[in-house]
Amino acid sequence: MDTRPAPFIPPAPTPRTVPPSLLQMLRIVYRNPLELWGEPSYNERWISVGGVGGPLVIANDPGLIRHILVDNVKNYRMARVRQLILRPILRDGLLTAEGEVWRRTRKALAPAFTPRAIGAFAPAMLRRAEAFATRYETGGETELARDMTLLTYDILAETLFSGEIAGDAATFQHEVDRLFETMGRVDPLDILGAPGWLPRITRLRGRKALAFFRRIVVDTMAQRRAKRARAGDSQPDFLNLLLDAAGPGGLTDAEIEDNIITFIGAGHETTARALGWTLYLLSQAPWEREKVEAEIEVLMQAPPPPDQWLDRMPVARAAFEEAMRLYPPAPSINREAIVEDRYGDFVIPKGAQVLVMPWTLHRHRKLWDQPDAFLPSRFAPENRDAVDRYQYLPFGVGPRICIGAAFAMQEAMIALAVLMSRFRFDATAACRPWPVQKLTTQPQGGLPMIVSRR
Repeated sequence: MDTRPAPFIPPAPTPRTVPPSLLQMLRIVYRNPLELWGEPSYNERWISVGGVGGPLVIANDPGLIRHILVDNVKNYRMARVRQLILRPILRDGLLTAEGEVWRRTRKALAPAFTPRAIGAFAPAMLRRAEAFATRYETGGETELARDMTLLTYDILAETLFSGEIAGDAATFQHEVDRLFETMGRVDPLDILGAPGWLPRITRLRGRKALAFFRRIVVDTMAQRRAKRARAGDSQPDFLNLLLDAAGPGGLTDAEIEDNIITFIGAGHETTARALGWTLYLLSQAPWEREKVEAEIEVLMQAPPPPDQWLDRMPVARAAFEEAMRLYPPAPSINREAIVEDRYGDFVIPKGAQVLVMPWTLHRHRKLWDQPDAFLPSRFAPENRDAVDRYQYLPFGVGPRICIGAAFAMQEAMIALAVLMSRFRFDATAACRPWPVQKLTTQPQGGLPMIVSRR
């Protein structure tokens, strides 16, 4: 008799069985695009339809995804709708830049994200996680989604900016929420293909939050330049790498500002969401949490240097990767075909909007066993090779793969080890998170949790 508990099925929208009307679609896209997708998106290898804004292709086949994002990547630029949302915020930051600007920026930032550089950040990550954990000493109820945003902000500020981001963390977290709530949404006018000069009401409401971040960037750059002038500062952090890349043939001041806001505004957010979802899922599957806690207890008996923790925590890593499968931090990857393309007999029309959606890809019925269930074992070392490289895309793939992927994984394992070695996080009765797409996959209603000492 099998006495194992049934796997936890976390909350997610039920695939639609009837296509929405145009008005319904616009409302859904504005409220929560994750609720738009129907059964074919979770069952078919690809879908090609005519849309309001022109041809639309949804790619779920790993081979087709490789073709679009790797093999024939030069035929695909950033999608129009994606750029309408992100460029007003990030301008020519690494996530939105294209062509020569993107190549110059990627080259300038690469030294901050080599394995050696990331390993050197580990002690600072550990210090910030340990300092943050002291807030839970008295136990009680906390809002975990907010907490993880603050924690990852602390880590990012300490590592990439040597603790010298202007402003305070609490105000920062509030403004991030405002920015994602307003400018981070798809506006109905974007779907209808309205010209860019026509004002989007959603983004008009976000201008104050965006101005707040731009002020932080200007102040942060001014502080560091003054320090460099006084002391010849040469610490090898992200901010100095950007400033060193300024000048002819390098980055302009505007591009430096755009990349600072990209990493301050978005660099911590994805990791924060993944950490929050991981602790929530483990609270709902205590049999899985016990495995993670047991692994961390062994690690902490004689802890190795923190840059080695990722390799020593396969069980925790599997839980974190499974959380990113169910709730991918970036739920969609959007491209546009420059000219007509073919993959076997499948034709992708010129100008087609191409969606590679980790949200549906990670829950696809033909690619995953029990796709809606929380099953960390699928990412255990002995099972990991069964997962195709192009069916699991928490950090994207190809030339535009997230430059901070290894940074985020190291940060997450250090944070989980520190927090779970000391505390247990249990969802309150009121904790009923609903996944909502606002650039990242966020828990609507937050993650109210009870913290207790272990």
